Amino acid sequence: MTVFIYNLLITLLRGLYYLAGFFNAKADAFNFGRRNFFRRFSGQLASNNAPLVWVHCASLGEFEQGRPVIEKLKEEFPDHKILLTFFSPSGYEVRKNYPKADYIFYLPWDTQGNASRFIEISKPILAIFVKYEFWYHYASELNRRKIPLLSISAIFRPDQFFFKATGKFYRNMLRYINHFFVQNDESVRLLKSIGITNVTRAGDTRFDRVNQLVKQGEEIPVAKGFKGNDKVMIIGSCWPEDLEVLIPFINENYFHLKFIVAPHEVTEAFMSNFEKAVNAKTIRYSKAGASLDEYHILMIDNVGMLGKLYRYGEFAFIGGAFGKGLHNILEAACYGIPIFFGNRNFQKFQEAVDLINRGGAFEVADYRDLKTKYEMVNLPQNFLLACEVTRLYVEENLGATEKIMKHCRNLLKP
Repeated sequence: MTVFIYNLLITLLRGLYYLAGFFNAKADAFNFGRRNFFRRFSGQLASNNAPLVWVHCASLGEFEQGRPVIEKLKEEFPDHKILLTFFSPSGYEVRKNYPKADYIFYLPWDTQGNASRFIEISKPILAIFVKYEFWYHYASELNRRKIPLLSISAIFRPDQFFFKATGKFYRNMLRYINHFFVQNDESVRLLKSIGITNVTRAGDTRFDRVNQLVKQGEEIPVAKGFKGNDKVMIIGSCWPEDLEVLIPFINENYFHLKFIVAPHEVTEAFMSNFEKAVNAKTIRYSKAGASLDEYHILMIDNVGMLGKLYRYGEFAFIGGAFGKGLHNILEAACYGIPIFFGNRNFQKFQEAVDLINRGGAFEVADYRDLKTKYEMVNLPQNFLLACEVTRLYVEENLGATEKIMKHCRNLLKP
């Protein structure tokens, strides 16, 4: 690929997003957020005389990886401004009022003109791109102006363009990055195989973020009262695809195992269908009273509580892997409990693969597989071992934020 072809692809993508905006709300938000961009951008940044650090995330998941670094930068360098950009509406729309960033915008399309104008207006002294974000013109413009660019929580796989015979253009793009902080040893090896040695295995900053939330965790009286002295399985981010496995499992086990169920999308249709399919007595969180002894299932009918619920579980089942992809398992892992999930779409999630290999997590194919593996893990010696494995895995992976900050301090010190 050449710069000409790359520019052509960006133009085509831009056109496709424009057309999609007429039919798709997310694409429309994507386009709307970029209208009159530079007028708004220069208007907000025109009066800034403070040193500025630019952090770019694709979406919400990458933001959670960048967040510990943003907050540490703000804590240690309070006189610096933080510019936070997103590529996707699912990140921007949720975090556009994030208080630790001074300026929050969409990232304009990666053209030479946009990159030059964006950097000229913002004048960052440091840029940090999170995980998979690699944009040719922004990276080359930062390099031309001698502004350091870091890639954090990055992860590389052999099937990516960078490592193919035809991937010279993409490999050259990586050389504009001053330092890579990657999640695993394979990423270190792959980068070194193409001659890139400015790399540190730091791990995933999400471990630091989730561990911080665990330490700050507050009690949820309804969940605590529901649990009592019983064993509980937390079912987090549950999709309809997960129910084929979960419904028969719940119906067979609710006499000796309680369930807290948090749907991926809190809709009346999902909750009603679930309540009709299970034999156990179910109570919704919003209707829970003082006495919960007679109920076997607590249905969470709100958003934002899931991460705090895992403290009440002995087991967790995380949804999504029977569909588009496994949801966050680190919140459960930080509480040191065995984790179950579907076997179809988890392989791209490093923590899921690692915990399976160590014996702290278990992929299941169907109801019978879940039944078999649950019964195995529920044996006292196996349960304690799985808990210990999961707890130690999290402890071993803490500290990515500090490794990144050590490098940032050297770049930002007067």
